[in-house]
Amino acid sequence: MALIVMLFHMFSRAPCYPMHFAVKGLLYFPRLAAGSRTFCQLRCGMCRRRPLEVSSFTPYTKSCQKYEKKEEASSLQFIQRRYISSAQLVDSTPKSIQPYLRLMRLDRPIGSWLLFWPCGWAIAGSAAPGCLPDIAMLSLFGAGAVIMRGAGCTINDMWDKDIDGKVSRTKDRPLVSGQLTRGDALVFLAGQLGLGLAILLQLNWYSIVLGASSLGLVIVYPLMKRITHWPQLVLGMTFNWGALLGWSAIQGSCDWSACLPLYAAGVCWTIIYDTIYAHQDKAEDLLMGIKSTAIRFGENTKLWLSGFALAMSSSLILSGLNCDQTWPYFLSVGVISAHISHQLYTLDISQANDCARKFVSNHYVGLLLFLGIVFGNYLKNKSTPKVTVEVDTKEKVTLFQ
Repeated sequence: MALIVMLFHMFSRAPCYPMHFAVKGLLYFPRLAAGSRTFCQLRCGMCRRRPLEVSSFTPYTKSCQKYEKKEEASSLQFIQRRYISSAQLVDSTPKSIQPYLRLMRLDRPIGSWLLFWPCGWAIAGSAAPGCLPDIAMLSLFGAGAVIMRGAGCTINDMWDKDIDGKVSRTKDRPLVSGQLTRGDALVFLAGQLGLGLAILLQLNWYSIVLGASSLGLVIVYPLMKRITHWPQLVLGMTFNWGALLGWSAIQGSCDWSACLPLYAAGVCWTIIYDTIYAHQDKAEDLLMGIKSTAIRFGENTKLWLSGFALAMSSSLILSGLNCDQTWPYFLSVGVISAHISHQLYTLDISQANDCARKFVSNHYVGLLLFLGIVFGNYLKNKSTPKVTVEVDTKEKVTLFQ
């Protein structure tokens, strides 16, 4: 129950919990009594909400300004030591390789996570009842997600070099800024595809053929924005191929009754988050004739995406029923449905910053569903093997081991 409360709190915009705030108040009471810190300056460590304005403590305000500044400075130093962003890691590498790392978006790992989660769902869902997912296979698909997302971004930037230079958000990309040439990108792409093939060859032949068949979608996706208002649909078909591939990698083939609804849910999910993402550039896209679902849906975006959210939830429920999932799975479906509903209810499509925040928050949708599948599968009853033996009466008897 505590885990559910924490997860709900993490994904919601609700105010601080009274119990948590009360605990914080007790912890800081000695400082408050000594006049070193006012109650209105307390910060809630779990949710980092702004402080409450309590006028009765204003006499202490001046006395603790110096303390507050000192603590904020030390907190900032702690955060910088504790959390290192992907962009900082890329900046710390030799300058000669930084353009290549940015070309594959290693400084923005959200895309790799969104590509990985459908793979993780399938790997966890196809594990034997009562068992945890194969860690080695998860690691293999994790590496593949980083490599193939990088390859897809490289292909996208090669196609869109002329367009990216006219969009404020993309004008500093390596190919546009001249840090790399198309020839450099082509050689780098060959290396990425080679690594991707090496990872794919670790799987069974069914999965190798299935994985190779997705390459066409990877190549043609960047062209779709010039042809149709539904490039997000093609992206969804591409990004969620792992929902099929992960299952076949474990089981040797796909259980279509479970895989197809899971794949369909992933496609709907991608349309939701990438439409939100596309709203950041819609004004410039309109000027250049670039098409997207953000432009197609326009002011009716919330209505359209609500329909896709309903389809996503329905597909996830169907997939869970077809593979006999247990209550943690369906609980996770309910939580992510609430999260996406909250996303859409609070979405402001006219604010690029809000669209960016909503887009990034979808990482937690994938994580929650993954955890729901893992725990749901773990609570399944382990299957008992059956052995059929011949007896003297020539009758077959089934024994349980």
